[in-house]
Amino acid sequence: MAKRNNPFQGILDIIPAPFRNKYFIALLLFFAWMIFPDRHDVITQYRLQNTVEKLEKEREFYKAKILEAEQQSRELDRDPEKIAREKYFMKKRNEDVFIIEKKDDKR
Repeated sequence: MAKRNNPFQGILDIIPAPFRNKYFIALLLFFAWMIFPDRHDVITQYRLQNTVEKLEKEREFYKAKILEAEQQSRELDRDPEKIAREKYFMKKRNEDVFIIEKKDDKR
């Protein structure tokens, strides 16, 4: 059998046999493509995942705020005068409003 005259034979002899496999090379090129130039690359997916987590945290925060606002709305429906006097310091003529707050003794 005649030996072929390949100018890259010296380089190919240095590379171990499993790395010269065409399936390994195709898989390596696929992973390189997925890591860098693709529209759905790893870096973009990481950034999108961080954005999703941030938005989910904001969603929970706003859900809590909505529940708090609904509670305040129900409280306002029950006793609007109390809310007006305590929060907005409204009063009738010739009337003084005193608000007594309990002091927490946490030192």
